[in-house]
Amino acid sequence: MAESSSQPPRANQGEDDAALHVDLTQDTTDPSPFSIRPLVLAALFDPKNMKALAELGGTDAVLASLATDPRRGLSEHSLDASKPEGGRTPEVASLADRKRVYGENVLPTRPSKNLLQLMWIALKDRTLILLSFAAVISLALGIYAAKGQKPKTYQCGTGTCTEPAVDWVEGLAIIFAILIVVLVGSLNDWQKERQFRVLNEKKDDRKLKVIRNGSEQQINIKDVVVGDIAVLEPGEIVPVDGLFIQGHNVECDESSATGETHAIKKAPFQACVDKHSDKVDSFLISGAKVLEGSGTYVVVAVGTRSSYGRLMMALQGDAEVTPLQAKLNKLADLIAKLGASAGLFLFTILMIKFFVQLKTHSERSATDKANNFVDILIIAVTLIVVAVPEGLPLAVTIALAFATRRMTSQNLLVRVLRSCEIMANASVICTDKTGTLTQNLMTVVAGSIGVHGKFVYDLENNKARTNAGDVKADSPDDVEKASGSMPTITVSAAQDTPSPSDFSIDQTAIGQITSPAAICVNSTAFEEVDATTGEIDFIGSKTEAALLRFAKGLGWKDYREVREAAEIVHMVPFSSERKAMGVVIRLSNGRYRFYVKGASEILTGFCNTHVVVNHPSEQNSQSSDQDRVELRQLDEDARDNIARTIVFYASQTLRTIALCYKDFDSWPMAGLDPEQGGDPYPELAKDLSLIAVTGIEDPLRPGVTGAVTSCAKAGVKIKMCTGDNVLTAKSIATQCGIYTPGGLIMEGPTFRKLTEDQMDEILPRLQVLARSSPNDKKILVERLKALGEIVAVTGDGTNDGPALKTANVGFSMGIAGTEIAKEASDIILMDDNFVSIVIAIMWGRCVNDAVRKFLQFQVGINISAVITTIVSAIASDNEASVLSAVQLLWVNIIMDTFAALALATDPATPDLLDRRPDRSSAPLFSIPMSKQIFGQSVFSTALVLILHFAGGPIFGYGSAVDAAERRHQEEIHKTLVFNAFVFAQIFNSINCRRLDNGLNVFRGILLNKYFIAITLLEIGLQILLVFVGGAAVQVTPLPGREWAVSIVIGLFAMVIGALMRLVPDRWFEWLWVKLHIMRDPNELPSPTWNPALDMVHEKLTVFQQIRGNRLRRASKRAKLLEKNDIQPTSLLAMVPTVIATSVGAGWAPRPSLSPSSDFDPSNSSATLSDDKSQKSPKSDGHKRSNSFLSA
Repeated sequence: MAESSSQPPRANQGEDDAALHVDLTQDTTDPSPFSIRPLVLAALFDPKNMKALAELGGTDAVLASLATDPRRGLSEHSLDASKPEGGRTPEVASLADRKRVYGENVLPTRPSKNLLQLMWIALKDRTLILLSFAAVISLALGIYAAKGQKPKTYQCGTGTCTEPAVDWVEGLAIIFAILIVVLVGSLNDWQKERQFRVLNEKKDDRKLKVIRNGSEQQINIKDVVVGDIAVLEPGEIVPVDGLFIQGHNVECDESSATGETHAIKKAPFQACVDKHSDKVDSFLISGAKVLEGSGTYVVVAVGTRSSYGRLMMALQGDAEVTPLQAKLNKLADLIAKLGASAGLFLFTILMIKFFVQLKTHSERSATDKANNFVDILIIAVTLIVVAVPEGLPLAVTIALAFATRRMTSQNLLVRVLRSCEIMANASVICTDKTGTLTQNLMTVVAGSIGVHGKFVYDLENNKARTNAGDVKADSPDDVEKASGSMPTITVSAAQDTPSPSDFSIDQTAIGQITSPAAICVNSTAFEEVDATTGEIDFIGSKTEAALLRFAKGLGWKDYREVREAAEIVHMVPFSSERKAMGVVIRLSNGRYRFYVKGASEILTGFCNTHVVVNHPSEQNSQSSDQDRVELRQLDEDARDNIARTIVFYASQTLRTIALCYKDFDSWPMAGLDPEQGGDPYPELAKDLSLIAVTGIEDPLRPGVTGAVTSCAKAGVKIKMCTGDNVLTAKSIATQCGIYTPGGLIMEGPTFRKLTEDQMDEILPRLQVLARSSPNDKKILVERLKALGEIVAVTGDGTNDGPALKTANVGFSMGIAGTEIAKEASDIILMDDNFVSIVIAIMWGRCVNDAVRKFLQFQVGINISAVITTIVSAIASDNEASVLSAVQLLWVNIIMDTFAALALATDPATPDLLDRRPDRSSAPLFSIPMSKQIFGQSVFSTALVLILHFAGGPIFGYGSAVDAAERRHQEEIHKTLVFNAFVFAQIFNSINCRRLDNGLNVFRGILLNKYFIAITLLEIGLQILLVFVGGAAVQVTPLPGREWAVSIVIGLFAMVIGALMRLVPDRWFEWLWVKLHIMRDPNELPSPTWNPALDMVHEKLTVFQQIRGNRLRRASKRAKLLEKNDIQPTSLLAMVPTVIATSVGAGWAPRPSLSPSSDFDPSNSSATLSDDKSQKSPKSDGHKRSNSFLSA
């Protein structure tokens, strides 16, 4: 299990611990007819507790308590209903009894929300609530205007025409827009939830082999009960908690469940008691993977009482509001206040004007006065509706839906939509090593055939992998990346110079220089279809699988054929003492051969000869398995050569395995009889012949190095958390570019002992956390978040769940990840590849940019529409706006909806990674955005007002003598104003595709076919509206001159956009600072102080108030203590300290919390032993006085 941290409890740590750990006081279950309570069994695994198991009497006593036969398993008989309840015994207990007492192996699923529930959740958005109020008021007034007022008439070409009653359309259109937003968002959520539910059901549909009634049978894991005898097989994921009974060579990988990085051997209880080793136990933990061996175990905890179940139940939690959501909520509140203020202002002005006209136009009837009042109210409400950004929720929803669909096609399954936008500003990624940065596939990447033949996988690109003198690395950086700057290990002076006989070859050129039997026969791994990936791979020891994969890749004879052809007479199993395994086979000529593989530094010491191999160009033929190969004495030079090779591979953190053999005439060897209990290995291991030394590692995934470089360019820091040792972690981190000059490497046990202040001091430079447990990763995430970082975390194990849940965004592995990790995560990497995280950052920034593009477009329209509405309504004799309600509807609803669709569908491009992430406190509107909003709103407002007030004289409107013709000219005039305004917004949408000061607004436009199609659709609909809208929209068909004027004036929006981009940002920055719209970026931050001192100060203040008798009533004192979370005992505990410091040091309260004048911030009290952390040797000159940074 993960080591406990010495850190003080954190805010959410208590809740996690309560959920994760077993509390025996809560076990109120009636265990009858059994004698042992369920939580007592569950507590054996929390953590693994051999002492508690011994107190129960060991595994045999547990079997007896559960009435389970270790050989025959359970009997599926039913309890006789006529038998008195008090006569029940474990022997006659039914499966139903076991389920009642110990539970079923199912977890309570979160009730899935139906579409209506999801729609209701979506409707709780603040912007949608504001829109709903506006829609109801607008619709009510519109219906009243249509039903309660006389239809308005006007002079037209045919005489007197009646205006259609369309005031209610605006409210209805807003409701329609709300429904679109709610439906799109809720359907997207419903689809994702349904997709993940299907995925979970498929994962849960697994079979387990158990023994019941004395025979093996396959049952669904949901039907397993406590007391079942389950069978262990290689490759199986243990679905329950159990105690090992018996088996052969069983090893489990518990890294996903407990954080243990090494394989744990399983043995019966008594054997574990005798051995007292932390690498051997009797506990089978749910979520662990069986690496090799076979055996049986008794199930003792299932469902929510198993380790897996407790973790799953601990992962329930509410989602935090994202930075973008928080900013949009604030913007919605601000717009609501400004819109209401503008509406109230307009209503007040028009009402003053209305009261004045009551005296000057006293001849008007009461009905006319009422209608006039309703018109004023409608125009004020319309102004509020205009101010509300109707398309904003739709833009966010469409951007997220578009991004998640594209991300799914790029191996990213988004479970929580909000995670997309959070990834835009991710500043730190805490990533695993195995399976994420690396392929989780141990592979032979280099080696030596005999002594002189050095082979390398992909020699052309990995020249630093060979120590032969005939190939040189292209640059020192290649050596640095290969070795990871490992410490030099001296073997002998002769090793400084490569042997002239050494040569390098590509791994593919090996052919069959070495014998396939040395690898294929001396192995217990086998090839099988992986149940997780569906691909054929080797199951068993990772080292053996790597060697078999190596043989298969070279095109050697199939391992099955080699094994079938070999006559095995004796096997030497692997043991940690000898660090080797071997097999004796009979050759076709009647002699015997011993193949052995194991630790290279040990086996090469047993060798006195080595195979001789010439360069492939000098070889005339290949030797077969049974042929004798040329051998040569392993002299001093040869020993130095092979020792140098082993050290060279070790410096690159390659796992070195030696392959050796020995021929002899008879079996058993003289004086040895294995059947009589003698161990023949010591004699077999004498005078071996060295075949090869192989270097094995888990190689980096393709593209990882480039992805890390992209993250650095994007301002995202990578921190690698791994359970491997420092040397391996350092090598991989160096190869992929995570470990850089000035960086720091630290081990988990050292890290978790630091105080929070010490952690905060080293975190900016900490790049690798080696030998770390999942709890260390969780602590790291908590401290990074406390420093204001937006943290993304990868995890695949059961114990990674809390860290994934704590992070801002959790990434789980789709292939190697456990169900707990997937449940705790926000995004699933379906290919387990780190490169996909970079794609998620790219799409997250694309989503945020889409929202900002829309805001840049929307706010400019709204400002100009509000100003023009107020000015024209006040200036009008009949309180009419320059743009009618229906025209505003078209501009404010339809245009905004189309803009949301167009601007939210720009695809993600690598250019998005060329900038640093925004701080969580960064304003929603950047300086370039504010310049565009200012310029476009001024242009649009000036355009409408100039055309409205001066357009008549400019274009000759109103000069006709005929009243009907003059009326027609006024209609053309109004239509021109409306048409020019719409075209200005259409061209401005093109201008809003860029958020920076770049002038090329057409860059990448051909990649977004949606934008092109929607823009053409907007133009087409506007033309159609002008020609056929008529009285309903208060437009009339325009002549050619007016169309040309509208388009030319609209094109000026792009000219204004270019001019505003040329205006220096600092001018607007100065203006906004002077107007207190933004904070001065050059202003020094206010001094911060230790929060702990703030807490002490508050408690002292409370103590001072109580001590000074300022609070007369006990109830007030109680409320004050409760408000400040102070317990009376802790308050009393401060009395001696306060008195002592007051009397002894002349203590007096200080007026401020600023540090004293002699405080030196360069000094740190933090200490850390030098051997527990490492700093990159290529330090960039950062000098610190404390031992953290100078280690």
